[in-house]
Amino acid sequence: MPISPSQPVRAQPQQRGAYPILRQISTRWSDNDVYGHVNNVVYYSWFDTAVNAYLIEQGALDIHGGQTIGLVIETQCNYFAPLAFPQTVEAGIRVAHIGSSSVRYEVGLFAAGEAQSAAAGHFVHVYVDRETRRPVALPVALRAALEPLRVLSRQG
Repeated sequence: MPISPSQPVRAQPQQRGAYPILRQISTRWSDNDVYGHVNNVVYYSWFDTAVNAYLIEQGALDIHGGQTIGLVIETQCNYFAPLAFPQTVEAGIRVAHIGSSSVRYEVGLFAAGEAQSAAAGHFVHVYVDRETRRPVALPVALRAALEPLRVLSRQG
């Protein structure tokens, strides 16, 4: 009897309560594409904006003079409902994994006040020395800023 290939698990919208931190982001006129909704590439910009703004506010990231910087090595997003200008988006942030030099951030994007995400995805930062671009141990201030965002991994 032939073995059937397993069906991939379809991604599902996330609940607002699954994210310890929510940050507001305003859509811009230029975010919409010719189809009348926010273009998919903008979602990745929102991921970066939400996470990096949080880290800067926590004193864990100095984008201008810090010796340690984060480089994205992996990213992914699933889309469930359209977002469009003019609209306020709320980006939920959580951390699913903290390694010695890497972090997996998960971000849910919600239309303001909605219970389920319009999109959800992740990206992985590897933290490196600004000059050598070689991986370094996560700085103490970064680890401290990540702890409130830490949740059990959502990965299969």
